[in-house]
Amino acid sequence: MASSKRSAAGENGEQDAPLSERKHLRADGKRHVAALVLARGGSKGIPLKNIKMLAGVPLLGWVLRAAVDSDMFDSVWVSTDHDEIEQVAKSWGAQVQRRSLEVSKDSSSSLETIQEFMRLNPEIDVVCHIQATSPCLHPFHLTEALKMITQQGFDSVFSVVRRHQFRWQEVKKGSGEITKAFNLDPTHRPRRQDWDGELCENGSFYIYLKEAMVNMALVQGGKVAYYEMLPEFSVDIDVDIDWPVAEQRVLRYGYFGRTTPEVVHLMFCNVSGCLTEGRIFLSKSGEEMVSINTRDTTGIRMLQKEAMEVVLLTSQLDPVTQSLAEKLGERTGCKVISVGEEPLDDLRPMVEQRKLGWKDVAYMGSDTQDVACLNLAGLSAVPGDAPVVVINAAKYTCHSAGGMGAVREFAEHILLQKEKAKSQMEQRIDRNNF
Repeated sequence: MASSKRSAAGENGEQDAPLSERKHLRADGKRHVAALVLARGGSKGIPLKNIKMLAGVPLLGWVLRAAVDSDMFDSVWVSTDHDEIEQVAKSWGAQVQRRSLEVSKDSSSSLETIQEFMRLNPEIDVVCHIQATSPCLHPFHLTEALKMITQQGFDSVFSVVRRHQFRWQEVKKGSGEITKAFNLDPTHRPRRQDWDGELCENGSFYIYLKEAMVNMALVQGGKVAYYEMLPEFSVDIDVDIDWPVAEQRVLRYGYFGRTTPEVVHLMFCNVSGCLTEGRIFLSKSGEEMVSINTRDTTGIRMLQKEAMEVVLLTSQLDPVTQSLAEKLGERTGCKVISVGEEPLDDLRPMVEQRKLGWKDVAYMGSDTQDVACLNLAGLSAVPGDAPVVVINAAKYTCHSAGGMGAVREFAEHILLQKEKAKSQMEQRIDRNNF
């Protein structure tokens, strides 16, 4: 099963009276349901962790995309004290609540920040507090858990994961104390398949009615239930060492949006301005030379290893690259062709000959003659130092400049889209099996 839902008993083993029975609905009979992500700028473990790139997306973007695409919220919010985080949050469809200095300290608790948010937004009736550090959260997790509040009458719902770990009492070094098991009889160690394990909070989200927070300062109050998530979706990032592991996990189990990422089979790449930095070196003997970054040639080989055809483009107006075409072909293993002032006129027949559409093509250019191809291609990119008019036509702008690793960067972006598409397909297959 993808998930399971259970109610949790109160302190005396009995269910508390539902807060929902004691609350008043708005005049229209509906409750305002809001998603809230806390994203302070002063993370101690990883500086600006909330907007650090994870698998090509800011960490904050993963959970915001899931929240927005769930279509369950009347509003999606990010509470922050940092300008850059605010910009990222808005770009991913969230409203921003600038928190006060009082709740922006290292000592400030999440509870204090949420209480401030609730005071400033009294129209909100139900809050879904989502942790930014849970990048494998999907819309269906939020949809199923929220229905436990809106349709099943629970007052608080929180996410858990099942763990099969034996816990032992900690003893201080040199104390002479002897440790003992908390959840295990050492004389009868169960096999994993014979033990249900234990439910642990995974921190992905906490959903609760306003009354629980305002009146009792609780995120788990009233009629409480848990929502169980599978271990593969339970990823939490706290320190740098978690990052590579989380990146691999999110490529396999992350939510990439409603649309399937583009998968291309053919790449056109301009030599001048992309593979080279655009400078010409003159020797004493009058020879003209250009330089090529080994990172970029490695990027080309990465694509070729994935059975992608890479074609290098030289310009009929650029005699330097013309004279180097043969050497470029030998070094990169690519076909090198010369194009005119309108590259599209020369490349359209090649695309048609391979029975491809332009959605199957990646294109990298650096100047105004490339704009038409950049607009048409399924994936397109320009170096970071390209003119503004060319940047506006591309779907991806590299951080690196031409000849300084931009081709490698675009190659990694192409392969990332392929991984995302593969992951989406596997997720659909997995979900259909349940």
